[in-house]
Amino acid sequence: MSTLNVMGQKAQQAGYELATATTSQKNQLLTLLAKGLKEKQTAILAANSIDITAAQEAGLNESLIDRLLLNEDRLNAMADDVLRLCQLDDPVGEETESKVLENGLRLSKRRVPIGVMGVIYEARPNVTIDIAALALKTGNAAILRGGKETINSNLALLTIIEEALVEAKLPSAAIQYIENTDRALIGELLKLDQYVDMIIPRGGKGLHRLCVEQSTVPVITGGIGICHLYAQADCDLDKSIEIIHNAKVQRPSVCNSLDVVLVDSDIADVLLPKLAARLASDDVLLKADERALSILKPLACRVEPIEEEDFDTEWLSLTLTVKIVDDIDAAISHIRNHSSQHSDGILTNSLQSAEKFVNQVNSAAVYVNTSTRFTDGSQFGLGAEVAVSTQKLHARGPMGLKELTTYKWIGVSDYLVRT
Repeated sequence: MSTLNVMGQKAQQAGYELATATTSQKNQLLTLLAKGLKEKQTAILAANSIDITAAQEAGLNESLIDRLLLNEDRLNAMADDVLRLCQLDDPVGEETESKVLENGLRLSKRRVPIGVMGVIYEARPNVTIDIAALALKTGNAAILRGGKETINSNLALLTIIEEALVEAKLPSAAIQYIENTDRALIGELLKLDQYVDMIIPRGGKGLHRLCVEQSTVPVITGGIGICHLYAQADCDLDKSIEIIHNAKVQRPSVCNSLDVVLVDSDIADVLLPKLAARLASDDVLLKADERALSILKPLACRVEPIEEEDFDTEWLSLTLTVKIVDDIDAAISHIRNHSSQHSDGILTNSLQSAEKFVNQVNSAAVYVNTSTRFTDGSQFGLGAEVAVSTQKLHARGPMGLKELTTYKWIGVSDYLVRT
């Protein structure tokens, strides 16, 4: 039997045990996990330092290295997110519907864990903790496969997870990590439908395509953010520029950072120079369409003409695509053609325009006068997230606790037979 089959068997058995764990047991486990993250920072940061050095020697760009980086602040934030999960309601066992039929049969829907999750992800080691904490709170087991660029960081974090599981007297196989970085094992995991109930890929288009095409296990797609903000003619210019700046600059290497700003032609001559000046101090590169380029080129900013693929690029860096559009309909049409349906927003003072945008833009998160950076499980009050789903079935947007459950029908009667 292959190594992954053994891992699958262990995960499935661990999932059976976790499914009956009490909320108190699971919260105790999460408390121990958060404690470990705070107490073992030296070991975690030493492992992360090895990964960062290797990434620098391999010539990875700064935005990717930022995604790999752990520091004291980020570890404390990870621990705090784990502790917040303890304060959230446990969805397992919740009855979402209940009714009694005329024949006396009492029917209810009860939330239950999904079972075993297979999660394939790249770059960010904090994902290891996010997934583990959410899975454990919802009684799910997980098999994790991170990228080779964070192997040392992930294994250090796995040690802390395993120690917390043992101390909480819960199955240590509940969270397992595929240590072998051979990409062939991804294909094997995608075929492990005898044990794995759901695959969640967190990475680029290539990874998502691979999972959709090869998996025999249901796949949750998402996490690729080609995010837009449309500045309408009646928006508050200064406040809109601050929102654009925040969405682009606050943390450019994540999926909810801004990639494209669409500017109404009626305000382009005023907004674009102000925006260029605001972004210049952060050394943002503007990729402008022909109309925007004519306004931006004479200014003291980094600007280049747009290339064909730029509207369909998730930058994950300090690069921003700029396009001038004639009206809200043109903006919505552009978003429909190029958005990844992750996070898109409008900047406007018109309630009518805001409602039209919200109704017609078909993204997992749609914003009015708000930065796209809020599409995040922690910011949404979900504690954390296992992924941001951009599909329409089962789950959409940040996947928190409830999105990691399914349900079963419970039927109770007094020895009822069907006639």
